[in-house]
Amino acid sequence: MPYEKVSFPAASGHMLEGVLEMPEGPPHGIALFAHCFTCTKQSKAAVAVSRSLAEEGLATLRFDFTGLGESEGEFATAGFASDVEDLAAAASYLFARFGRKLVLVGHSLGGAAVLAAADDIGMDRIAAIATIAAPSDVPHVLERIKGDLGGVRETGQGRVSIGGRPFELSRTFLERVEAADLLAEVGKLRVPLMFLHSPTDEIVGVENASALFNAAKHPKSFVSLSGADHLLLEEEDARFAARLIATWAGRYTVREAVAG
Repeated sequence: MPYEKVSFPAASGHMLEGVLEMPEGPPHGIALFAHCFTCTKQSKAAVAVSRSLAEEGLATLRFDFTGLGESEGEFATAGFASDVEDLAAAASYLFARFGRKLVLVGHSLGGAAVLAAADDIGMDRIAAIATIAAPSDVPHVLERIKGDLGGVRETGQGRVSIGGRPFELSRTFLERVEAADLLAEVGKLRVPLMFLHSPTDEIVGVENASALFNAAKHPKSFVSLSGADHLLLEEEDARFAARLIATWAGRYTVREAVAG
């Protein structure tokens, strides 16, 4: 599939780096993909889902959040609020380029981020939102951080381990994560929603999907990714999720294209 490397500015001015996966023919929809916590645009799920969405006719942008991968900025102070700001910047880039409503797709904490970013992006610019293995409680991600978080809060900065990799975190990062109230944000959404989750997810339990679904207004859908792991390490699981999202979102992107 054809692709382009793209760059666009974050709200604070530093550059964010992404890859735009394009269909073979004219796209029938435009999608924005948000990767999981401390992952990058090159994670297995990000690549597999984005390319599969493109195969289904959706031009799809995957990009690195601030301070991760090839994007500029400081991860130590970024936090969840920064991810939301980055998504709004990415959406502005796509809307300026294509002038069409977007399908937002997020994996794990990226799923929480697309839900929280919807208001900043603007409901009039969103065709639909789909999440994969998203937490309903954003501070949940702090449980995956190994290190002295109390020391980080006390001194303002500290080194921790996330998924076996070292990171430098700040008190600001922790405060931004803890301040998020995702269920309240979901309750305000007035766009079609789809929540995909594996009932055997050992990192973010399926009860998170239940909480998100219950908080959401209709139209909303739930899909069980039976047998899949949290990170979608099996490519077929990622491709299956992408095909479902593309088929479901097609109902809303086609309507939007006709209306436009």
